[in-house]
Amino acid sequence: MTRGQTLSKHPPVTTLPLWRKSMRDSRLGLLGWTLGHVGTVLLYLPFYPSIGSNANMQAFFTDFPSEVVTIFGLDQLGSGAAYTQATYFGLVAFLLMAIAAISWGAAAIAGDEESGQLELTMAHGVGRAQVVRERALALVTKVAVVVVLASLAVWLLNDYAELELTATNVVAVSVALVGLSVTVGMAALAAGAVSGRRTVATTVGAGVAVMGYVLDAVSQTAHLPWLASFSPYHWAFGASPIVNGFDGAGLSLLAAAATVFLVVAVAGFVRRDVGTG
Repeated sequence: MTRGQTLSKHPPVTTLPLWRKSMRDSRLGLLGWTLGHVGTVLLYLPFYPSIGSNANMQAFFTDFPSEVVTIFGLDQLGSGAAYTQATYFGLVAFLLMAIAAISWGAAAIAGDEESGQLELTMAHGVGRAQVVRERALALVTKVAVVVVLASLAVWLLNDYAELELTATNVVAVSVALVGLSVTVGMAALAAGAVSGRRTVATTVGAGVAVMGYVLDAVSQTAHLPWLASFSPYHWAFGASPIVNGFDGAGLSLLAAAATVFLVVAVAGFVRRDVGTG
């Protein structure tokens, strides 16, 4: 041993080991989800010039039943921002991100528990709260990665598709989509942490996503605006962040809901026996 050299009795501590492993294991999945979003962007947005300035196309869309026109904003497709919201952020992106976030949330605790991997993970001396927190952080990171890359694709098409979007508003709607997706995913994670069952986690996450969308739609078509107050979908998109920029109130509600689900996940997982449901 050279002068000044010391021996360590313990191996170096890895920061956020469960988060790192989750991200490493998800590389191919993240690539697939990202390509799916980019493909959707390429499928819809380049067609805006032939729709936004076409009076016949505008008339065609507004000939749908009034409820459909209201829900999907078909009467506002003359604006590049409204078109992007109606075709991508508010519809396909929400659907794809909800599916991804729910699958990640359901797999985070319940999926590993059902496969037997969770007990092996905990055998390495990690605490239950740490497992939930790092898996939740991985969920947030994965959602953010996909949304950021997809939104970059939207921005790169901005001039070509004549959308006239502003950078600030693209960031605002992207943050709203992240918040909504994380809330849905955290609901699935919490249900999985409490129940230990992937089907329960998936059902709860899907229920939050679907009910959020339905409540927002019904609030518009039935002229019951108070229903939207209970809709995470409305918290994200109700103030039209792609047009008006950041909505602090809506983002705060999404953050609060996701935090509540995380607290429930930690408390529920700490209190029950792993493997017993």
